[in-house]
Amino acid sequence: MKAWHLGQKLMVLVGLLGAWALAAHFGPWPHHLFPGPRAVADSLWAMARDGRLWDALVRSLGRLAQGYGISVLIGVPLGLAMGRIALVRRTLRPLVMGLQALPSICWLPLALLWFGLTETSIIFVVVMGSVLAISIAVEDGVMSVDPLLLRVASTYGIRGARFYGGVLLPAALPGIVTGLKLGWSFAWRALMAGELLYVSGGLGQLLTMGRELMETAQVMAVMVCIIAVGTLIDRVLFQTVETRVRRRWGLVSG
Repeated sequence: MKAWHLGQKLMVLVGLLGAWALAAHFGPWPHHLFPGPRAVADSLWAMARDGRLWDALVRSLGRLAQGYGISVLIGVPLGLAMGRIALVRRTLRPLVMGLQALPSICWLPLALLWFGLTETSIIFVVVMGSVLAISIAVEDGVMSVDPLLLRVASTYGIRGARFYGGVLLPAALPGIVTGLKLGWSFAWRALMAGELLYVSGGLGQLLTMGRELMETAQVMAVMVCIIAVGTLIDRVLFQTVETRVRRRWGLVSG
């Protein structure tokens, strides 16, 4: 069955590549504005061979780790507070929901005014793009915990750090993992928007250079790399952890 699903995916991929190649060859637009898969693959290989792609990837992932780490450190406690303290939920949740509706790219002008053309501006955009999504998802995970479990813990006198570390966090863990996964996707998108600010040395700079040099193949090659890295991290790391946690908690079948 797995082999059949893999074969289906490969067939779809081959079909899409074939349609892309035909559109690039027979389409009405100039070839330099819509290159085919071969030209994009050649551009990707050239950037990988001279080291530009790897340097940009390392820089982007380093910024992502910083911004996402800060988002987790802020978003998880904030979500726990909104989920457990009614006053915090009433006062902060409307604000958090409102700011969450703001696209991450809207934080760019404010980041420039506050921090200038610095690494801090990019990190700020990444944090603001993901911390709110994490806090909302963590709050939902806490609110979905079975109230009976919480009453039992209260009956046995489990409070404070023992309650949060031994009862609440384990019970809300599936929702928290989902929130971390969601926050990662928002952080990755915000990072790409932030790196378009200036010569930052990341994947965003390669996109900007391709645009300025009218190298459409390079732009599309970097876009393919961004999609590949995002999909790889999501499937290999977050989806694996999420599936194992949900299976351990009996939320999905083995």
